[in-house]
Amino acid sequence: MAASRLDDEIARLYQLPLADFTAARNALAKQAGPRAAEVRALQKPPVAAWAINQLFWRQREIYDRLTGAAADLRAAHASVLAGKPGDVRSAGKSHEETIEATLKATLRILKDDGQPATDATRQAIATTLRALPGTEPPGQLTRVLQPGGFEMLAGLPVQNKTGKPIVVSPAAALPAPARPAKRADEAEQRRAKEAAAEADRAIRLAEHAVRREEFEAARASREAEKADKAVASARQMLKEAEEALVEAERLAEAAIRTKTEAEERAREADAALTAARERAKALRRR
Repeated sequence: MAASRLDDEIARLYQLPLADFTAARNALAKQAGPRAAEVRALQKPPVAAWAINQLFWRQREIYDRLTGAAADLRAAHASVLAGKPGDVRSAGKSHEETIEATLKATLRILKDDGQPATDATRQAIATTLRALPGTEPPGQLTRVLQPGGFEMLAGLPVQNKTGKPIVVSPAAALPAPARPAKRADEAEQRRAKEAAAEADRAIRLAEHAVRREEFEAARASREAEKADKAVASARQMLKEAEEALVEAERLAEAAIRTKTEAEERAREADAALTAARERAKALRRR
């Protein structure tokens, strides 16, 4: 199989229903010739990554708007960190709005294809959308991504190795004064690289903290929801049991009254029968 055609067939794998991926990949590997091992190594994407792949293939304009907004946000942050003007607030707002719209579109794809959209899946999709564009080819994601880059620096103080603080505040969106247009000397370039490295390390720490807190918040929310449902169910069962008890007591009282009345009528009938027999005997004697 020609290389270009094989690449097209590989891309087609990620457009198939998720349940068909493994069988189709294995079948393609048998036709891949020298690239068979490469094809067999292709990973089946999780539900969240699969849904975003479908967004790329089915609604490319929405996907492109998201990656464009991400590029604008990174450019704004890079401009601010370089000491140049950058409208971080506007770019950040646009990025968040685009993520929300893209998340809704992706969840609709899941619903239309009958795939479960659990809280964990929704969170994984939102996290991956925030991290796009990734290093994998668009439309061929094989894993959930984690955000990285300048968008995680909002309000985060960072220090370089000299101890001099660097504060990036996208929320305030205040651009730094423009520097004179001159070439930075080697020392300034080295300090800038060191500051960027420190910023990257701070970003990773912040990402871990955010993911941990998001996970704990989601788990607490699910547990609270389960508890609320259990309490509501128990209350409903108690209410129904109380109503059943009242009804049973009413029926029991009615049954007792019916029994008493029946016994009274039986005694009256027996007395009437006895009296009738006596009258009959008297008549026969006459």
